[in-house]
Amino acid sequence: MNDTLQLLHDHRSDRAFTGEGVPDAQLDAIVEAAHRAPNFFNGQQISLVVVRDAERRQRISALTGGQAAIAKAPVFITVVIDFHKTALGVQLAGGSQVIHESVEGFAVGAVDAGIAVASLIVAARSLGLGAVPIGGIRKDPQALIDLLELPRLTFPIAGVALGPIAQQAPQKPRLPLSSFRHDEHYRAQGLQDDIRAYDRTLEDYWRALGRPEGKTWSQAALRYTKVYFPETRAATLRQGFTLDK
Repeated sequence: MNDTLQLLHDHRSDRAFTGEGVPDAQLDAIVEAAHRAPNFFNGQQISLVVVRDAERRQRISALTGGQAAIAKAPVFITVVIDFHKTALGVQLAGGSQVIHESVEGFAVGAVDAGIAVASLIVAARSLGLGAVPIGGIRKDPQALIDLLELPRLTFPIAGVALGPIAQQAPQKPRLPLSSFRHDEHYRAQGLQDDIRAYDRTLEDYWRALGRPEGKTWSQAALRYTKVYFPETRAATLRQGFTLDK
């Protein structure tokens, strides 16, 4: 196995940051990795807001419900769906942008944001840093929009906290590969058996960490019985994403 595959296979979400800074050259290289990442037909409908200021990171931490990793990490990067930028290009070409009014447009932005998040994490870890993706910035998206001074037709969809770590996080086991890889067609049969097996694996994992109260995957999935970040829709509408096309 080569070094790149090993890095990807060893993924873990690190949250125990030392608080030490990230050298400018390393941060520039990490950002450039996301800048060069694939995106839908070179639309480049993603922007990053890099926050290093400690007070601002503390405010972002509070907006996510108190996720300490954001305040402790020396760098927090917000990944922004950016159809403000594309609208300017459309205007220069003499057109009128409508893609931000569609589900397709928001889906494209979300996919490209996910690619950018992955690129940031892999780049950071390749330099020996830790990183963790943060979806909790959608808990109070309007407050974050105001804090980062985001224009209309943009939306902060995810973030990444990164920096030197005090200790490496344990690698959490995944669902069986058979529940993830489907050859030629989707295999629905046997999925519940895979989930039951994974629940048992997670129980063993939590016990080994001295956390027997840790949730199984099925128990954690109960979050899907409600919309866990209900402010997302209202904030996207205020930002101009009508999603009615």
